[in-house]
Amino acid sequence: MSKHPAEALFDGERAFPVIPTCEHFAGSEKLIGKALSLQSKLGPVFDITMDCEDGAATGSEKQHAEMVVAMQTSAANEHNMAGVRIHDYTHEAWKQDVDIVVPGAGDRIAYITIPKPTAASQIAEMIAYIQDVAKKAGITREIPIHVLIETHGALRECHQIAALPWMQVLDFGLMDFISGHHGVIPASAMKSPGQFEHELLRRAKAEVCAAALGAGVVPAHNVTLDLKNAYQTYQDARRANQDFGFMRMWSIYPAQITPIVQAMQPDFSEVQVACEILLAASKANWGPIQHAGDLHDRATYRYFWQLVQRAHTSGQALPDEVTAWCS
Repeated sequence: MSKHPAEALFDGERAFPVIPTCEHFAGSEKLIGKALSLQSKLGPVFDITMDCEDGAATGSEKQHAEMVVAMQTSAANEHNMAGVRIHDYTHEAWKQDVDIVVPGAGDRIAYITIPKPTAASQIAEMIAYIQDVAKKAGITREIPIHVLIETHGALRECHQIAALPWMQVLDFGLMDFISGHHGVIPASAMKSPGQFEHELLRRAKAEVCAAALGAGVVPAHNVTLDLKNAYQTYQDARRANQDFGFMRMWSIYPAQITPIVQAMQPDFSEVQVACEILLAASKANWGPIQHAGDLHDRATYRYFWQLVQRAHTSGQALPDEVTAWCS
């Protein structure tokens, strides 16, 4: 029997994360419930981020974190594809968030998102604390970490941040990044086309993608403010992916989810070719093959394997044998 692609092509190396291309934020119990219901309807094609940072009212941080644990461990979270954004390093509640969320739902949370760092050392300290709490709670899995790059300091040290343990995603936070520029980036750059054309933003987005991809983590793009314009969301996601290399994008309104997934999913015709090549390679026990006159070996197999996994997470139909590999 031929080896599974992950075993045959990576020899124990850390494979690049294959996660949904859309991350939907929800802060209140009501909105989280609606998001979980939508996820159940659409299938596991997007993640949900349960927000302890902006979602919690001042003074109610503990109760909000406990609500998040209840939602994480509920039957409604059927796909276990929901993360948690905790408070930032300067907020007194961030350790409390970890103390509640990790022991309470550490076996089910998809990831922990850390906002607003100004230095890699802050993230290193927070990850170490998460690891310690997880160990004390008897949680043996690595909990993926996502970090928001939205300050001058974080951008300056984004390569160091991307290389920290348990890292899975670097997020670009547009609004806070713009506000940190003392008015030299105009408000028009919070929307398209300005967000893709202002040189300071182009530089920042390119640097975040380079840091993420160089460290083997996923770069994620900021939100589209035009909540109900599905075409604008699609165009933003498409440009973020094609022009900069972002592989994931935030949603803050349910109508944005499907356009993001559609914009960032691989080209169907390329996926078909990828499936044909991988199935032929499997029959050849992952040795070199010819396909349509072209030579293919492990280098191209890796590319096509990652492509079909991304197609699978976006809900594209694949041959049964390839679907079985991805499941």
